[in-house]
Amino acid sequence: MTYFFFLKFLHVIGATVILGTGAGIAFFMLMAHVSRDVAFIARTASLAVLADFIFTATAVVAQPITGYLLVRETGASLVEGWIVASLVLYAVAGIFWLPVVWMQIKMRDLATTAAAAGAPLPATYHRLFRLWFTFGFPGFGSVLLIVWLMIAKPSL
Repeated sequence: MTYFFFLKFLHVIGATVILGTGAGIAFFMLMAHVSRDVAFIARTASLAVLADFIFTATAVVAQPITGYLLVRETGASLVEGWIVASLVLYAVAGIFWLPVVWMQIKMRDLATTAAAAGAPLPATYHRLFRLWFTFGFPGFGSVLLIVWLMIAKPSL
């Protein structure tokens, strides 16, 4: 395997991890929320936070590194339209993902406290969940567009 294909492999794996953990976390958080089972919501949110730190954060750090090395290896320019668009969308995804992680931590803590007390989820949890759900669309949509740009490499 050449250095280029190794980098490309790592870059594609990173994109897959970001998409996979994003979709998986969203699905499981939504299903837990819909269940209205406070203890289940607390356990699911705890795992979502852990998965974001182990998988998503690792891939988020690796993507720009492998991307830069790929650009350098191919002789491409960082100012090519599709690369600039990808970088802008990466920033947009980050702007929405960072608050989502904070919200997941707060929702986990609120659900854990409520479950321990045998109480219902507080209004703050529900407000955070709606915001978390809303932030998911531009964050995840940005990542989908980046993957399309990586594959299509359109002239922009």
